[in-house]
Amino acid sequence: MNFLKSQSLCSLSNSNIQDDILMKKLLLTHDPDGRWLDSETMLHAVGNIMFHASTTQGVPSLHFTSLSKDDIYEIELLGCAEPVGSIISKISCMIMSKCSVEGDINSKTMGLFDLLGSYRWDAKVVLVIAAFAAKYGEFCGLMQLYQSNALAVSVTRLKQLPVDLRSLKPRLKALSLLVKTMMEVAKCIIKFESLPNLYTELGSDILHVTKFHIYVAVYWTTRSIFTCFSQVAEFTTKKHEQVYSDSTILAAWELSSLAYRLSSICNILKGQVDLCHQEIGRNLHNRLLSLAAEVQNDNQGFLSLLFPVKDYLPLKDCSTQEKIGVSELKNKIVVLLISKTEQLTLEESLLLVQQTYDHPLSERDSYKIIWVPLPSSDEWTDAEETRFNILSEFLPWYTVRKPRLLSLAVVKYVKEEWNYKEEPQMVVLDSNGNVINSNAIDMVKIWGPQAYPFSASKESELWQDENLTMRLLIDDINLLLAYWVEEGKDLCLYGCDNLGWIRKFNGKIEELKRQGLQLETVYVATSQLSEHVKEIMETLANEFDPSNLLLFTKLQFFWLRLESMRRSKVRLGKTSSDQVLAELSALLDMNEKNEGWVVIGRGSSSDITRLQGRQIIECLEKYEEWGDNVEALGLVGAIRNFLQPPLVEGPCSHSYLVPSSQAQVGGTVVCDVCKRTMKKYVVYV
Repeated sequence: MNFLKSQSLCSLSNSNIQDDILMKKLLLTHDPDGRWLDSETMLHAVGNIMFHASTTQGVPSLHFTSLSKDDIYEIELLGCAEPVGSIISKISCMIMSKCSVEGDINSKTMGLFDLLGSYRWDAKVVLVIAAFAAKYGEFCGLMQLYQSNALAVSVTRLKQLPVDLRSLKPRLKALSLLVKTMMEVAKCIIKFESLPNLYTELGSDILHVTKFHIYVAVYWTTRSIFTCFSQVAEFTTKKHEQVYSDSTILAAWELSSLAYRLSSICNILKGQVDLCHQEIGRNLHNRLLSLAAEVQNDNQGFLSLLFPVKDYLPLKDCSTQEKIGVSELKNKIVVLLISKTEQLTLEESLLLVQQTYDHPLSERDSYKIIWVPLPSSDEWTDAEETRFNILSEFLPWYTVRKPRLLSLAVVKYVKEEWNYKEEPQMVVLDSNGNVINSNAIDMVKIWGPQAYPFSASKESELWQDENLTMRLLIDDINLLLAYWVEEGKDLCLYGCDNLGWIRKFNGKIEELKRQGLQLETVYVATSQLSEHVKEIMETLANEFDPSNLLLFTKLQFFWLRLESMRRSKVRLGKTSSDQVLAELSALLDMNEKNEGWVVIGRGSSSDITRLQGRQIIECLEKYEEWGDNVEALGLVGAIRNFLQPPLVEGPCSHSYLVPSSQAQVGGTVVCDVCKRTMKKYVVYV
């Protein structure tokens, strides 16, 4: 071994020993007491400050990210009575006082760690960066206002601040680069601290190495903050000719050197944190699989794995913005509404709200809905974050407070085990955390609270006794329609986007009403709602009785429910031979034929008829020929008897046996042979 190589190895060994000693001293100051700081939001606030500071005249921008909103939500600090602003001010004062006296920078740095001993590692590093950002932001704010604000001019002169920043560009650019690097380090540490408690199952080597690099990163970030404070302090403590001298180049070099060192530390730390996330992902996915296969006493274990348990209040009540822990869900049925932010449309959200939260029969205390938003890729975008904030402000359910903290392993589990197919999906967990329905969203849209407890077996049960009726088609999307259904009135739903046909139909209906026809008509447009439909609705409101017109949102509800009915039937394995499925498909496909249509029925009666536009106009024009039969046969029976006359003269002897499970207490059955209503008898066997 030559001398140079021996000396190099000796230096490296001494460096490692010194780092070990330094880190041991650092750990002696670390005594967290359970307080929790929202480090991520605070780091966003720092980014906002640096973004605006970088726009100061003469200061080059390094593309700091500014939030889409100018305001930052209140930064949370749990387990500590002292306000965040007071803590930052205390840190800033301590650093400034230590910068003003001579001394070893390492001793100064370790002294600051004594003040930060009660905080987690992510909070330590973010607090010291925030302290500098606040100080630097004040300086840059004065510089920005100097040209236009008399108060800023006076303060600048009083503090003897430099007003020409052009010669300071190298120093300010290096300063911005260092702060940006420190923020990247902080992001890595926050990412590690956000890992669920499963990180204790990591291999000892991975965990120990990662933690060691975190200690090193926190130390050098904090040490660099002292240098940053000193640089800004020089603007007021040195004469202008000294500030603008060659010392600026030396200062820029010192800042750049620190940035380079921190960048190297950050690159190593990123690799280690990524390894931890990969290992945790595998452990978490396996744990979810094993829990799903085990018998659980409650839902707490499963929900704690789904949501980030390091943040012990991972949910929020959207209606009150109150922070919620998974313990609030114990012994309750939990409905997980899973979707990407752009997939949960406004009209679909409103329908789900109506069918759950706003419904008069809703049993909100028996179950809880949690919106679980997923990103379009591995990383959340600003647009997704903005849309999440907007939706989470008006939805009445629970939601994940910080969806970006959802583990990729959880997202993978949702996609693979619950068969998530890029569409909104409702996964239902019983009180023990077992999946009782992998997608209940359609049954919720169709039946609302009647579908409780939203299990797959309940969906089959509801369809077993369900026929195509006006009650099913209309439900409670409109109070007036619901009243008409309860009253047993004859209703006519009609749809078309041909204004000429619509005018002709409505004109004929109004004429016949004056002659005694008892029929309420409701325009439902087509399944492809457009601006043209809105124009038609305005015309109808002006030319005919507007009381029977639905709001455009209610039309959206009508067609969303019909589509859900078809999907539900198909999912349950029904075929085109199923009468309800066939009728639903026909209604949904009507707009493709570009002609009018009507569906006429009464209340809960399954005796309904669907007619094309030409048929119903022909029928209405010949009302005198069949109107007298309405009292005996009912409106539907009279229309059917007119359009399809009896095949035989006089009574026929045809009989039809209806199983008791399908029998209807009310309503009528029309004979397939003579087209007359059949008499009802009960046969006991």
